[in-house]
Amino acid sequence: MNFLYLCKTTYRLRALPAKTLRMYTPPFKITTRAINLIAEISAMVERFAIRMEQDDALLLRKINRIKTIQGSLAIEGNTLTESQITDIIDGKHVVAPIREIQEVRNAIKTYNLYSQLDPYSVKDLLRAHGVMMEALADDAGHFRKSGVGVFAGAKAIHIAPPANRVPTLIADLFEWLKKADDHLLIKSCVFHYEFEFIHPFSDGNGRTGRLWQSLILGQLHPVFEHLPIENMVYANQQGYYDAINRSSAEANSGIFIDFMLEEIFKTLKKRQGKPLDETSYPIDTDIPKLEVHDIVHEFNHDIPLITKYPQEEQENTQETKPITQEKEISTREIHDSTQENPRNTQEKILTAIRNNPRITRRELAVLLNRTEDSIKYQLLKLTRQGIIKHVGATKAGEWQILKENHR
Repeated sequence: MNFLYLCKTTYRLRALPAKTLRMYTPPFKITTRAINLIAEISAMVERFAIRMEQDDALLLRKINRIKTIQGSLAIEGNTLTESQITDIIDGKHVVAPIREIQEVRNAIKTYNLYSQLDPYSVKDLLRAHGVMMEALADDAGHFRKSGVGVFAGAKAIHIAPPANRVPTLIADLFEWLKKADDHLLIKSCVFHYEFEFIHPFSDGNGRTGRLWQSLILGQLHPVFEHLPIENMVYANQQGYYDAINRSSAEANSGIFIDFMLEEIFKTLKKRQGKPLDETSYPIDTDIPKLEVHDIVHEFNHDIPLITKYPQEEQENTQETKPITQEKEISTREIHDSTQENPRNTQEKILTAIRNNPRITRRELAVLLNRTEDSIKYQLLKLTRQGIIKHVGATKAGEWQILKENHR
């Protein structure tokens, strides 16, 4: 078995952090579709926020919370309906498997902690998992101590990194989440994928990962607390698992980013300005349940964790990756090009133009998490300095870099 094959089929190339190395950055790419979705979502969030301020907002929040819990647990195989979950919330007797009732009660308590949880805190992550998996897992609130795999029937879909690497990998991920200046919509999707890849717990990884993406999105706008994205994901759970698997095969989470942004967009679009009685669309009970679940294995943990610096991994994958029809923009290239001065917007703009000469001002603003006015100002400066010029029509033209290494 050669080195590259082993890397791709075990734990993906990942650096062991050292004090002399810069912050680890997960491998991901942003497609043009993702940029357009971010712009659309940003506009729709404000309209949804207005909807949440109407007279029936309190009831709407309750309905959406029920949908969130039902969707997230249904992905994991819980069969309780929205009506049954409502009865549990209201303290009514429900006839159902004890474990499924416990899962619902735990999820209710966990989501009630939403406003108290810090999405940048590992301690809060463990706290949330402890509540989510109370009486369901012996190690609730603690990272796993043994190997874990995700299986569909007898087929192993994913074998997670060794348990002794979990604390370090999670610490790296949270450091990136806290310090990276990518758009929060992008960071929430990348975090979700990386979290599922690491699989830090013996059970409850899926529901905890989806909760944490919601928490991260809540930093972008408070209304994300009441947006039942999990409900839409459940309706397309095959696509959810396919996106995770395809991203793993590509060794970056770009495909998963596109999928989750599509689900967020569809959820917002479905709920724009509709009266309350139209927002309560039912879950499709005919959707076949996927027998995908965590299985803890007491297998040998001596399988080596292949280590390599993130920038080296990126270089290797770029050499072998075919050119796709849709232009992809590597965020790692943008961050790496500005290592000495990460706030140098002009350098980031130039790197984005090198990747996609047809990139628009709007796309640059979304990609770099800046306002369009600030991008316009920097583009004008670069043009006046003779560093870049725009050729062709305003919308159909492209940028040309006239001077390299201008600093």
